Amino acid sequence: MSEVAGPPAGQAAAGYRRIDLAGVEDVPPGTMRLVETEEGDLVLVVNLDGTFHAVQGICSHQYSELDRGFVTGDSITCALHLSRFDLLIGEALDPPAELPLAVYPVAVEGGRVLIEVPEGPLAVERQ
Repeated sequence: MSEVAGPPAGQAAAGYRRIDLAGVEDVPPGTMRLVETEEGDLVLVVNLDGTFHAVQGICSHQYSELDRGFVTGDSITCALHLSRFDLLIGEALDPPAELPLAVYPVAVEGGRVLIEVPEGPLAVERQ
């Protein structure tokens, strides 16, 4: 499972905050789950063979929730226009998308999947 090195468990580094997204059991290997944060942002959690990844939940090309697409290997394909993105680095692999997806560092603690992000609005890429 992916881990974020840094401060003691349950504490975010200075200037950062942790967002609890889901229980480990809520995202079994080979599945994904779209989560709405308290601020209303959508984050896609993907479990690739026991390693969790988190990216913005909306396609960077045009509004489409990415959980409607499908995962192949370590990429996700948007169902709207079939743009494909690398889940590890967010890179747009196929047009029409040109902008990458925002990728968030994941921590797994106490059976929960969390992301650690800078204070303030959640970073997202949009055209």
